[in-house]
Amino acid sequence: MLKKLLSGLFGQGGVKATPEAEPVEYRGYLITPDCQAQGGQYRVSGWIRLPVEGGEVKEHRFERSDMVPGREACEQLMISKAQRFIDQIGEAMFEPRQ
Repeated sequence: MLKKLLSGLFGQGGVKATPEAEPVEYRGYLITPDCQAQGGQYRVSGWIRLPVEGGEVKEHRFERSDMVPGREACEQLMISKAQRFIDQIGEAMFEPRQ
């Protein structure tokens, strides 16, 4: 029982990490789905990265509350939502939040 309680406190209960998918290029950005298994479904999440001069990479963690039953469907939904986000926000996503 103590083991179950501690694993829940430290993020090991119910949420399983999945390996990062291959990035998809969109308008110079790299979109990488990183869907998280949770309760038999997958949460829409991933990374939006922008390579800049000097070899640096700006990155934004993209998290949504959407849950999808299949990983492949989750990755496709993440990519389409990230593309829309890029179209709407652009590089402003990398600015510090106030």
